[in-house]
Amino acid sequence: MHAFNRTLLGLIASACLWSSAAHAACLGDPKSSRIHTFDVVPQLTAAKIYTTWSPLLQRVGQESGLCFELRVSPTIPEFEQKLLKGEPAFVYLNPYHAVLAYQKQKYQPLLADSEDLLTGILVVRADSPIKTLDELKGQNVAFPAPNAFAASLLIRAELAKKKINITPNFVKTHSNVYRSVIGKDTVAGGGVNNTLDNEAPEVRQQLRVLFETTAYTPHPVATHPSVSVAVRDRFLKAMLKLTQDEEGRKLLDGINLHKPQPVTYAKHYKPLESLQLEKFLVLTGQ
Repeated sequence: MHAFNRTLLGLIASACLWSSAAHAACLGDPKSSRIHTFDVVPQLTAAKIYTTWSPLLQRVGQESGLCFELRVSPTIPEFEQKLLKGEPAFVYLNPYHAVLAYQKQKYQPLLADSEDLLTGILVVRADSPIKTLDELKGQNVAFPAPNAFAASLLIRAELAKKKINITPNFVKTHSNVYRSVIGKDTVAGGGVNNTLDNEAPEVRQQLRVLFETTAYTPHPVATHPSVSVAVRDRFLKAMLKLTQDEEGRKLLDGINLHKPQPVTYAKHYKPLESLQLEKFLVLTGQ
């Protein structure tokens, strides 16, 4: 009997530890019966992503009665592997990732910013003598990752169209791109308008935009098809509600989602299929 009791107590203790660990990861409502994984594309440092997304998901979760586990992969390729396997329930991803995720796993875009469209930019040092794209022929150019939509795919496609051969150097994050250019490790680098805007003034002042792409609907939050319509609606309503007070607006500004609007794949992201960017994709682990 004593052995049975010890075993039972051990099982209870293990269950309590598991429950405690599960709820420790919960951003939002700890009473929620389920923790939804929420992956964010690591275009910025993990510290920056956790600092901006954690308080937002905490509030949205409390408002909607949902619970989230925020996950940040070490690199964009690792993020892509998880995405294309259908691992995240919720995911914040770039527009072309949204195309791939829909095609592979039927992820459905839910909301995106309605205020700032997304453009890819090529930056050089402010004091660089380079004035035209042609001057990049044969040069090393930094990009965050092969499949970063505006910061890499669009720009590499544009350079290829103009028969400007460059050597791409993938440095993991947008922040690394800008610092690579400032440090003269590369003569130019690909980024996007809103990540450059988020950099400190002393970083922006040392860079000059050489080229800017056409503008597109920016990064959406999308959900795995297993996420119910009811849960999607609760999340959407809580996100839209953030625009109604100053604290909520600051949380949205922190993730570059200033004025969220509902989006659909057919209207906002399917048009990207016609860009034929698949020839520039580099997918690993597929």
